[in-house]
Amino acid sequence: MPVAIKTLNREGPQGHKEWEAEINCLGALQHPNLVKLIGYCHEDENRMLVYEYMPKGCLENHLFRRLTPLPWNVRMEIMLGAAKGLAFLHEEAQNPLIYRDFKTSNILLDSQYNAKLSDFGLAKDAPMGDKTHVSTQVMGTQGYVDPEYVVTGHLTSKSDVYSFGVVLLEMLTGRQAIDYKRAQKEQCLVEWAKPYLKSKIGFYQLMDPKLKGRYSPRGAKKAIKLVSACLSCNKKSRPKMNEVAKVLQSILDCKDTPPVKSSHGLKVGSSSSVSSTPRFRASRLNLTPSFPSPNPPCGENP
Repeated sequence: MPVAIKTLNREGPQGHKEWEAEINCLGALQHPNLVKLIGYCHEDENRMLVYEYMPKGCLENHLFRRLTPLPWNVRMEIMLGAAKGLAFLHEEAQNPLIYRDFKTSNILLDSQYNAKLSDFGLAKDAPMGDKTHVSTQVMGTQGYVDPEYVVTGHLTSKSDVYSFGVVLLEMLTGRQAIDYKRAQKEQCLVEWAKPYLKSKIGFYQLMDPKLKGRYSPRGAKKAIKLVSACLSCNKKSRPKMNEVAKVLQSILDCKDTPPVKSSHGLKVGSSSSVSSTPRFRASRLNLTPSFPSPNPPCGENP
């Protein structure tokens, strides 16, 4: 069985606590839209995580680094899968979690472009009982982090919803959340997009020109409205992820997408590329099973 191996960089930003958090969280969770942690290795100062192999790599590469653009339907299918993964973490897991690092590079794709969330090193236990938030050190990636979380240090599942809105906006526009190669006023995607999100015909300016108009106009308008809701300054106004998933399904149900011949070798909306991710076999490693007692706490990291 081919697997992917992630080795802890002792000099990198991810420390031992994040490595342990990923084992405790992901090892105890199973869902079609979460990458499967097969096992881990801990020998002396060497630490490795062993995952199921995701042959299409990460969404970031397909959206920003491939010459052939992802078609509309596949973009929305990927976002629907990611939304289902977050909804599971927030609302269905025995011990709900806040993902805290939702971004394109953490969304992996299998051979059929099904999305799976990866890298749970920053995940935190969601507030329980009467608690409305978790007070914690601000962590995440620039351009995706909820501004309210940055200002207050109060983390909630709605912080993940904000990050989801940023990624959905990236999918619509083909632009990165932060891009210093662009003109100064266009470097922050959310700030650049705000005027168009408020306009009734703004989707014409927002939509990725690489799509060449091959998208559902009704679906695009729904998606832009969903982006606005996810990016709301008032976190209470942001939808829950199960509600987000329902809207994305309704977008996929829109039948006004212009027909297009696929050059990707799959159904319309699929693309094909050769992943540079090396193949490994678990039998070559002395693995420790990654399934501790069900849903252990994973709030040890900051």
